[in-house]
Amino acid sequence: MDQVVNGAAPSPRRLVVGISGASGVVYGARVLDALNELGVESHLVITRAALLTLSQETELSPDDLTAKASVVHRLNDVGATIASGSFRTLGMIVAPCSVRTMSEIATGVTSTLLTRAADVVLKERRPLVLMVRETPFHLGHLRTMTALAEMGATIAPPLPAFYARPGSIAEMVDQSVGRALDLFGLDWRSVRRWEGLKGPAVAE
Repeated sequence: MDQVVNGAAPSPRRLVVGISGASGVVYGARVLDALNELGVESHLVITRAALLTLSQETELSPDDLTAKASVVHRLNDVGATIASGSFRTLGMIVAPCSVRTMSEIATGVTSTLLTRAADVVLKERRPLVLMVRETPFHLGHLRTMTALAEMGATIAPPLPAFYARPGSIAEMVDQSVGRALDLFGLDWRSVRRWEGLKGPAVAE
């Protein structure tokens, strides 16, 4: 089924997924899992630094990770479908998004297919969601994020939602991933929705 995003013409149910070298490669892996469950075609591009992070933070091999995607694009393949605005998608998510990747996207000086694909999404006015992983932020980081927000990107750091009462790191990851996918109009089962206050009301 096609989906209308921001009042535009229906787009095929496909999403570009970028995984860069910041800590938190599990976010990208779970995005791919979620898209599989939702029946959304995923187009993956992953940086070399992300593969290093994968080996340090998970038990997944590169083949395990890429097997989760519908289509895998080489990082230097600037002729890939996702490098063109005529290739219709729901948008792009970068999970996690490193400061270097964020900065490249903000300047428009793109050196890889990942950042070129993000630039395409911005110019086509499609949703671009950046799960930026860094802390603390210095002023340069904040100014870069402001510039990206002004261009139309959504900055969505993967912060824990404690109202969901997560019982594990995996549940915190899934909540962040699901909330990021909400921004594309995709409703993943793992999101725990706020249902209002429970128990006695707090006196004013």
